Amino acid sequence: MATPSRRTVRDLRRTSRKAVLQRLYFDGPMSRQALGGATSLSSGSISTIVAELVGEGLVEEAGTVDSDGGRPRTLLRVAPSGAYLIGVDVGETRVRVELFDLSLAELARCERPMRRNGYDVASVVRHISEGIRDVLDEADVAPELLLGVGVGIPGIVDRASEDADAVVHGQTIGWDAVPLESLLRDCAVLPAGTRFFIENGAKTLGQAEMWFGGGRGVRDAAIVLFGSGVGACIVTDGAVFGEARGNATEWGHTTLHVRGRQCRCGARGCLEAYAGAEALVRRWQEAGASLPPDTDEETAVTALIAGAYPEQGPADPVALGVLDETAEYLGAGISDLINLYSPERVLLCGWAGLQLAPYILDAVRRHAKAYALRHPAERVTIELGRLGPDAVTVGAATLPLAAFFARGGRLHEQVTEGEVSVEQTGWRVAMETRTLAAAPKEPARK
Repeated sequence: MATPSRRTVRDLRRTSRKAVLQRLYFDGPMSRQALGGATSLSSGSISTIVAELVGEGLVEEAGTVDSDGGRPRTLLRVAPSGAYLIGVDVGETRVRVELFDLSLAELARCERPMRRNGYDVASVVRHISEGIRDVLDEADVAPELLLGVGVGIPGIVDRASEDADAVVHGQTIGWDAVPLESLLRDCAVLPAGTRFFIENGAKTLGQAEMWFGGGRGVRDAAIVLFGSGVGACIVTDGAVFGEARGNATEWGHTTLHVRGRQCRCGARGCLEAYAGAEALVRRWQEAGASLPPDTDEETAVTALIAGAYPEQGPADPVALGVLDETAEYLGAGISDLINLYSPERVLLCGWAGLQLAPYILDAVRRHAKAYALRHPAERVTIELGRLGPDAVTVGAATLPLAAFFARGGRLHEQVTEGEVSVEQTGWRVAMETRTLAAAPKEPARK
């Protein structure tokens, strides 16, 4: 006997609004007629939903397009100023907080440096809370218009149930079951009911690349976060309107060398002990490089590249050797992802990945395919991520955005047609601007 559907009229309305909003967001501007065909909703439903969304300030007109023999059709798009999002990247060297409009154009940012071994819980909570206040004040945005705050964090994010607060287990940063979500809610001065969305940083980066970057159009992908350490987000069986069904993996703590180098997680031989930027700098110093004691990792990586690829004079063979080793370690690690998940595409992201890619990407591709099984290696491409160094904050901002879509575009409820000559959709402009600004420079030629 068939189980009767328990969906209510409210559920159906939410689903229809979600379909219209997502279609406009990812494929707009579109006319009402095109929306009907794309969503399979009736013209009456489209008219009613569009009128609601326009009345709520979430959708606006975006020009017209000629129709076949009739009056020009009005194009619609999601209004950038309809609501706002905050994305937070709790990184290895800094806490970055960014405020975005609905098109994911950046309106304000705040960065607070992290001290060495500075993952003190109280300091991180304070940096995030003060950063939220600062970006809202700078952009003069009312907190009531926030859809939520997304936070990308190192470590494993756990919830006892779907509705429970997020707890962070970060072995490499010394966090053991830290109730980050409740701490932020208690500390940040935001309207009651404002939600925090806590997720692993690699997963937020992966979702950003799947929604707007190098993962668009791909069903199976591995997005590699190469920063001080390394991590990965695995996406399998495609995405629906960009909702990446991805899982963050502790790929950096898979064993590369039995009884090998000490990793900061406490184990030996982890991939991260060989391929992360922290490990790369340490190996360079062990080989004889001298750096001032207070040199941060990003500056140290820049100095290593300058030694390996100087603008003038001979290259430092030690620096070149470290880069070559790193490319092989990283390629070997990526071969495990290829063998385990058979992705169509691997994307190399993260601040260190972007900084090093012009010098090591070709070698990484070569080593990954040499270590991987032939069949999955023949179908994969290994490319650079497209969203630049802010991809984690962009991805973190997509967490409240996805929840906004899921509740049908309700701000606080819990739970191209033909040849069109119009301005590009807002999020595409924002992402393309971000990508161009972050484009890596070509290495100096010897």
